Amino acid sequence: MIQWMQGRTEVRDFSSLEKKRNGTEQQSKTSPTSRYRVVAPTFQYNMDYKKVGKCIIINNKNFEDKTGMGTRDGTDKDAVELQKSFRRLGFEVSIYNDQTCDEMQKLLRQAAEENHSDAACFACIFLSHGEEGLIYGIDGSMAIKNLTMLFRGDKCKSLIGKPKLFFIQACRGSEFDEGIQTDSGPANDALETDANPRYKIPVEADFLYAYSTVPGYYSWRNPGRGSWFVQSLCEILNEHGKQLEIMQILTRVNHMVATSFESQSDNPCFSEKKQIPCLVSMLTKELYFCKPIQAE
Repeated sequence: MIQWMQGRTEVRDFSSLEKKRNGTEQQSKTSPTSRYRVVAPTFQYNMDYKKVGKCIIINNKNFEDKTGMGTRDGTDKDAVELQKSFRRLGFEVSIYNDQTCDEMQKLLRQAAEENHSDAACFACIFLSHGEEGLIYGIDGSMAIKNLTMLFRGDKCKSLIGKPKLFFIQACRGSEFDEGIQTDSGPANDALETDANPRYKIPVEADFLYAYSTVPGYYSWRNPGRGSWFVQSLCEILNEHGKQLEIMQILTRVNHMVATSFESQSDNPCFSEKKQIPCLVSMLTKELYFCKPIQAE
């Protein structure tokens, strides 16, 4: 049930209402599981545009020998599933395979120089090898910041005040997460511009970075099914992408990666390892991939 009060949307859970035998209703005592969420349109990104926006997927699988990086089997599966999921959300999705560092830079510079005035947001997904702060082209590595900074408010005017989303499926180091046993049950085994012109906003505002793992750690990928992070992201987007807010979506992705995956290998050094994604948000409003609800 949704009630409109003083410009706010109040969403309440009335599942605890019980029927009296005489047909009247009474509300049961408040339980710890009761939910109350206020949705204020003022604090939502405006999605009422002609387009949702562009989504660029950079899918690097085969690397030059000089990089010392192996083939990323399973990444094509990730790219296809991401394309499907983001298209369902309304994005215009393009996949670019096996990009060099210069090609990645040129591709994103061109995207940043385009006019996004009729779009609500922008998304970019990197599928590659990586290290902390670095992403690999097929010919070497470069700083992620050198790519994302192209979309800052002082460089990409048509995306000022709009969400700019970056999803990074790549390692951020070589450490392994051993995990820790909890009392909540075992994990399942698995194989391997809207800105108001009257005030300024920071040039780094309205970015969100969703990393597949935390700084310093390895990121797991199954050659047949794809990476743990992308599998989880696509599943949650497909099920809840048009209902939940972006941080709710990504929190559920975190939960799925943390509880539903564990590495298995004949080499004990690589077996029974865990992973947790990492979110870095500079978003200034809530983001729903649907047009805002209007009061009747």
